[in-house]
Amino acid sequence: MEIINVRDLDVGYGGTVVLRGMNFSIAQGRITAIIGASGSGKSTLLKTMIGLLPPLAGEIRLAGERIEFDSERCLGRLFRRIGVLYQNSALLGALTLYENVALPIRMHHPERPRSEERAAVRTMLDRVGLRDCEDKYPFELSGGMRKRAALARAMILKPELIFCDEPSAGLDPITSAGLDELLLELRTGHGVTFIVVTHELRSIARIADRVLVLRDGRIYHEGDCADILRSDDPYLREFFLRKTDHDH
Repeated sequence: MEIINVRDLDVGYGGTVVLRGMNFSIAQGRITAIIGASGSGKSTLLKTMIGLLPPLAGEIRLAGERIEFDSERCLGRLFRRIGVLYQNSALLGALTLYENVALPIRMHHPERPRSEERAAVRTMLDRVGLRDCEDKYPFELSGGMRKRAALARAMILKPELIFCDEPSAGLDPITSAGLDELLLELRTGHGVTFIVVTHELRSIARIADRVLVLRDGRIYHEGDCADILRSDDPYLREFFLRKTDHDH
């Protein structure tokens, strides 16, 4: 089942087109990686898909519903249906971990009883392995713990899909691998759909079911991760092997 459908999408800033003629779909319950060299438009596409940057042309549908970028009501509904794990975690330093995770509930469902909020937040913190950290502040947490806390916040409203912007950025290899395992667990055990913008090749090989490769303002290649890793295409081989070659 498709959860995201993109048709004839042009994205960019002002009159400058960064990506043109984008056509792709995202399957529910899978991890899709969007990759490309620096400046290929990954972040621009992400901003458009999460409702922060109106497209220059084309459309995006979430679970069959067209996203209307000029409608506050539609965008408000979109923000309740998706979660975002930002590159820098974007936790609020003046709030405890509990308060950070509870923030989407208080913003979008202020009528919810505090007892329900407390149960939801503690369940989510337990799911990401931070059960005993609810009273800590972000500065008291390691980088990996902040990423897990931000993931708990992204999931607290039980969104239909979660966008992850460079989730492994700034993490050491062991912590990065642990975060990858958490994403896989959430996908397999809880059916969470992820769209991951990343340049971490090891992470892509570990977690991605499907990969979109951006190049020269377009989708250069799209396919299952295993097929892309075995591809004979010169650009794909160079892209995926450039770091791996130095690792051995």
